Formats: sequence, structure tokens, C-alpha cells
Amino acid sequence: MVGPVTHPVSISLDQVAPDLVQATRAMRALPLTSAPARAMARVALSVMPSPSRSDVKIRRLRRGRLRLRLYWPQRRTSRAALLWVHGGGYVIGHPRMDDKHCADTAAQLGLLVVSVDYRLAPRHSFPAGLDDAAAAWHWLHTSAGDLGVDSAHLAIGGQSAGGGLAAALVNRVRDAGGPQPVAQWLFCPMLDDRTAADVGLDAVEHLVWNNTYNRFGWRSYLGAEPGSPEVLTAAVPGRCTDLEGSPPTFIGVGDIDLFHDEDLSFAEALRAAGTAVTVDVVPGGPHGFENWAYDASTSQAYLGRARAWLQTALQERAAPDHR
Repeated sequence: MVGPVTHPVSISLDQVAPDLVQATRAMRALPLTSAPARAMARVALSVMPSPSRSDVKIRRLRRGRLRLRLYWPQRRTSRAALLWVHGGGYVIGHPRMDDKHCADTAAQLGLLVVSVDYRLAPRHSFPAGLDDAAAAWHWLHTSAGDLGVDSAHLAIGGQSAGGGLAAALVNRVRDAGGPQPVAQWLFCPMLDDRTAADVGLDAVEHLVWNNTYNRFGWRSYLGAEPGSPEVLTAAVPGRCTDLEGSPPTFIGVGDIDLFHDEDLSFAEALRAAGTAVTVDVVPGGPHGFENWAYDASTSQAYLGRARAWLQTALQERAAPDHR
């Protein structure tokens, strides 16, 4: 018989990487449960100043309900492209919050980055956000010629809830057949609602994103209680039992992140299905540190490794045959 699940004691600043401590201390509780506060956060994120990179042009594009943010490097050295999905626990967030990351990725790898502005829960529960990501994927493929993109060398990536949406999109695209991504690029992905259902994790009080936030995010997105048996695997990549045919995958996460265990479990499931997986566990990394402590040496080193992996994957991998 398996004994009771044990959890670590509360996470403290003493466990955070030294160059991330100041930024971690400055992080404030997120206004998730208040609809007016979420709306204010959305507005604040949507007017954040863009990075001052003269070598990357940022363009907004709207096609009906589809809203995109494109990052065009002045020096296009690659015909590959990345579809990016921002984070925010499924309930907050905006593509502009990832401007630095997307612009630097575009410039350093010489490729086009397309970020999707998807609908948020709880107003828009599953599958709205995933449908928007799928529409962005379809647009990127059908517009590849006009964009100067090789549709055989496209990657899908995202952070936190965006990483969960990215992984769900990869599964949807794989099951539908047709053009496939050549790489899956996931940063601290939010993959499994059963983590939120584990109330024993509440007392750990993970920094930046704790299990109380996590439960609200999943409940809002699923329109059901996290951990419920009726939850669809299409909404929760961590519940998917058929991962065969997934593209090479990068998963990065901090060792004190709430999602550490579920991310490593997903990596093992991908490996068991025959997928090549690179896992980068960052010591002392709280949730999403590479975003809100972007300029820290720990973040920059981590992002450098991740971008090197993506560049290699895009250069060396050809798209799988259509199913």
C-alpha cells in the first residue's frame, strides 16, 4: 500500500537564487479572484512599454477574432518561426508582457515570432483559449508564404498557462494530422489540474504562484473542480496518455516552482512515448522568474540555453510526415 503523500515545508527566500531574491521579494499577490482587479491588471499589462530594440519591429495584427503580436527581426537569417503563448494562470496576461523575451528571441535567432492574444477565463473557459491558439497556428501556416516563413520549420512554445496551452495545442495538431511543429518549447508549463486538487500543497506557499492561485486558475479555465474525473484530457496535457508522435521538447522549470513535479512527470511521459526531451531545472528558480527577473544573470543564462536548444531544433529537424 502506498503511504500518504508528503510535501516539503514552506518555500522561503533563503531557497531562491541570490540574484533573484530582490525581484522575488518585490512580487505582490496577484488579484486573481476579483474580476475588476483582473480587468485592471489586463489593462496595465496591455500598455506596458515595449523594449527599446531598434532591430526588431513589433506589429499588431487582427483578423476577425484572432489577435496577434508579431516580432520581426531586422536581420532575418532563418525562415523558421515560433508561435508563442503568454502565461497568466489562464485568467490574466497579455502578449505585451513577453515583449522582451519574444523580441530578443526573434533578434538572436533571426526568426519571426508570433504571439497570440487568446481569450481568458473565467469569462472564456475551455476550449476558448485553446481554440484561439489553434487559429493562430492555422493562420501562421496559411500565411507562411506571405511571411517569408518555411512552414516545415515551425515551433510552438509558451510559459506557465501559455506552456499548458502550447502543449495542448501540440496534442491537438498531432491528433488532427496535417502540418506538424518540429519543436515544443515549454517554460514552467501549467500542465496538470491534479496538482491544484492536492490541498496538501497549499501549506507550502510556493513563491509567486501558489496552489491557491493554481486552483482558481484551473477552476476558471475548466469550468469544473480541478481533479474531477470528468475533466477532458484535451484541456489538460498532463492527463494525456497518448503522447506518441510528439515533437522534440524542451521543458524548463525552477526547482522551487509549484509545477516542478508535474513538469518532470510530463517529461518522463514524453520520453516513454519515444520523444526526445531536454529538461532544464534551474536551482533556486521561483515560478516565472525568467519573465519578471528577466535581466538577472540566472534568467539570462537559462534563456540562453533554451534559445540554443530551439535554434538547433529548428535547424536540424524536418517536419514529421502527415498522419
